[in-house]
Amino acid sequence: MGIFKPRCPVGELERLWVEEMMSWCAAQFGPRTLRTPVILPTPDFFPGSYTGTEQEIRSLVGNVSRYMGVGRDRIVVELHSDADVLPDNLAFLAGSTHGEAGHYRLEHGRAVVSIDMAHMRSPVTLVATVAHELAHERLLGERRIDRSRHDNEQLTDLATVYLGLGVFNANAAFQFSQTRRGWHSQRLGYLSQPMFGYALACWTTMRGDPKPRWANHLDLNPRVYMKQSLKYLKANPEALPDRPVPSSES
Repeated sequence: MGIFKPRCPVGELERLWVEEMMSWCAAQFGPRTLRTPVILPTPDFFPGSYTGTEQEIRSLVGNVSRYMGVGRDRIVVELHSDADVLPDNLAFLAGSTHGEAGHYRLEHGRAVVSIDMAHMRSPVTLVATVAHELAHERLLGERRIDRSRHDNEQLTDLATVYLGLGVFNANAAFQFSQTRRGWHSQRLGYLSQPMFGYALACWTTMRGDPKPRWANHLDLNPRVYMKQSLKYLKANPEALPDRPVPSSES
C-alpha cells in the first residue's frame, strides 16, 4: 500500500536537485573520489588536541586541504578575530560566498581562505567552515562553475559531501548546546539537515555502501534523515542512475 512506502525527507524539488547535483559531482570529480575514505571526527584523521590556537587551526586547515584534494601551496590562510558579540541563532554562512566564520576569494591566482578565530567554538565548526571554503576552491578556483550561478552556495555545501567531509557539515548545519547564558543554537551552511541527510544517503549508495558504519558519527537528526533517505533510495533505485562504486570501507 502506498501509505506504507518509504518517504523522502525532502521536498520534490530539493530531491531532484540533490540527485542531479550528486550526478554532476560524479561527472566532475570522477569515480575515484568515491573510493576515498570517509573523513571522520576521529584521531585517525585529526590527531592531537584542539583548543582553538592559531597553530592548531593552521594544522587542521592543512589536513582538510589534503583530504579535499587541494594543494596546500594553492591556498593562503588568513586568521582574524572579530571582537563583536554575536547574537544567538546566527546563520554563520548566509547570503553570499562568505560569512562570519569563513570567507573565500581569489587573489593573484591563489585561493585566500579567511577564518574568524573568534567563531571557532568547536573543531566540528572549524572543519565544516574550512571544508565549505575549500569546496569553493574546487568549484570556483578550478572553474567548474561560475560565481554568478544561482545555487553556488548550495552546490558548495553539497560538494563537501561528495568530497568526503559531509559528516562534519551535516552535524554543523544545526547545533544546540547549553552555555552559561542558557541554551544556544547555531546554524552553519546553506543546506538543511534533511538535505544533508538525503545527500549523504545518495553518496553512500553511489559508493556501494548502503549500510555505512560511519553513520554513527552523525548527530541524531542527520542520522535519522539519512536512514530515512536510504530506505527511500532502496525502494526507488532509479533515483540514482549512477552505477555504485565498490566502497573502500564499510
